[in-house]
Amino acid sequence: MTTDQLLILLILSATVGMFLWGRWRHDMVALGALLACVLAGLVPRTDAFVGFGHPAVITVACVLVLSRGLQTSGAIDALTQRVLPSSAGPVTTIALLTGLGAFLSAFMNNIGALALLMPVAIQAANKHKLPPGRILMPLAFGSILGGMTTLIGTPPNLIVSGFRATTGAGHFGVFDFTPVGLSLAVCGVLFITLVGWRLVPARERAGAEEFETGAYLTEARVTKDSKAAGRTLRELGEEFEKADAQIVGFVRGEFRLAVPSPARKLRPDDILVIEAEPKSMATVLSQLGLKLVEDVPVTPPDKGTPSPVATAEGARRETDTAESKPRSQTTDAGDVALIELAVRPETDLINRSATDVLLRTRFGINLLALSRQGKRSIRRLRSEHFQAGDVLLVQGPPASVLTFANEYGCVPLAPRALRIPNPRQALTATLILATTVAVAALGLLPAAIAFAMGVLACLAFRVVSPRNVYEAVDWPVIVLLGALIPMAGAMASTGTADLIARVLLDNLARGHPLLAVTLILVVAMTLSDFMNNAATAAVMCPVAISAAARLEARPDAFLMAVAIGASCAFLTPIGHQNNTLILGPGGFHFGDYWRLGLPLELLIIGLSIPLLWLVWPL
Repeated sequence: MTTDQLLILLILSATVGMFLWGRWRHDMVALGALLACVLAGLVPRTDAFVGFGHPAVITVACVLVLSRGLQTSGAIDALTQRVLPSSAGPVTTIALLTGLGAFLSAFMNNIGALALLMPVAIQAANKHKLPPGRILMPLAFGSILGGMTTLIGTPPNLIVSGFRATTGAGHFGVFDFTPVGLSLAVCGVLFITLVGWRLVPARERAGAEEFETGAYLTEARVTKDSKAAGRTLRELGEEFEKADAQIVGFVRGEFRLAVPSPARKLRPDDILVIEAEPKSMATVLSQLGLKLVEDVPVTPPDKGTPSPVATAEGARRETDTAESKPRSQTTDAGDVALIELAVRPETDLINRSATDVLLRTRFGINLLALSRQGKRSIRRLRSEHFQAGDVLLVQGPPASVLTFANEYGCVPLAPRALRIPNPRQALTATLILATTVAVAALGLLPAAIAFAMGVLACLAFRVVSPRNVYEAVDWPVIVLLGALIPMAGAMASTGTADLIARVLLDNLARGHPLLAVTLILVVAMTLSDFMNNAATAAVMCPVAISAAARLEARPDAFLMAVAIGASCAFLTPIGHQNNTLILGPGGFHFGDYWRLGLPLELLIIGLSIPLLWLVWPL
């Protein structure tokens, strides 16, 4: 082993370890790894940032912009309304939603497709009296499966295509992934629809009139007129128990307790941290005369000041009314509603608090409660750092809440109005995407050029406004890809990829190409369950190419195995952004995903090997 190989292995090991730890964002880790390679002399200084001009990076950015055009034009909402009949039963609804998510993900960003369909899924769960998770997890997994079917469906496919070009075989075409990817997606959706959704743990009780996210951590202040003032926590215990709520924290000035003594007597201005369901929360607050710390009147000031505690039911009716109207008919800025927001992964809101983003002073919104499955905190809500998958209960004008949600990457968990400001724009967005895909598929232009022209067309026809075009790009993903591509090149140039391939082949595959492909698939799938799928593809592609070269086999099946394995992250909530996004709304725990994910991954492995052998002969 040479010095360069030892250095790149050390950097690679540290990088993978940081990815698995999850303390820092993936793009930060990737950039640090790239700079470490440059300082160690493994990547020439002049080539440090060539990855940002790589066709895969450009194509990913362009696809994200085209996806935004489909969303904002209302094209996806119109398709959803046509595909999902109101009379469909639960199995049919799960099948149609999962299939629609898979179809959309073939041509747009996976997490964007999921975010668009999540409110529809939650509404369907309420209608059929199912726990939300039993529709959300099939939808999330279906969206991941759909990404495998085309070149632009998911970043790993674009990365794999780029590495294939380095072998002299050229890039994969737009639909080269379809024979294997579509077969796997169809079989996966059928399995999920017929069997899999029943394996999802029922974390939420059926029959709830509205979507519930589990127990909220809520801050309530004891007022002078409150029935709780002057009473001990022990005396209040029975009333809390009847309402299925509990006190998990106590704040008096700067004094905080995680487990307050039952003998502690409450004074005015004391703050109780209460864990309760949304309905239970309203019951406790109204019975004891407690006031939400961040509460504001639910009617405009000039109409009088209402009781400080509005029932959750009334507030939700206001929310539903505001959400069911077209945007041009929304209520006045003075109207206030309660709205639940799910925090998307890798947004600017992660590791920031309500105070950090000036939630109240800038947006005029109050954070009333936070739901985070499996964790409990008595920190003040306004200083609590948000995490991916959190569900926030916020109060404010609907327009302000949606502005905040759009800016900070949150998904409103309520039925939203159809976004069709101009039907012509919806048609234009669809035609632009279809034309772009056709140009790339026919080989008239390279994919990066074709999709860049599609973005330019979206701007020219005002499908996406020039001011918002850069907001559509997921910059952490772009930085991740741009940083890892030169590092992957260093693995190949130093012979490290060949070294890893030799160890795997000699010790496990024993020189059999089909076993080697299976091994590459399983390793990529395992890594993807714990680290970013694009990072998995970038790390595994050089190994796959080296393995194919050592076996004197064509690299296509090996690279396709990497693409499949990198996309199939179904065992954990951290393997894919879609899994993280449904964590809070579905009420899931970390160990819930494998119940459906493990059988699905085994099915994918069992089907992939013969399909790869048939479509991409070794």
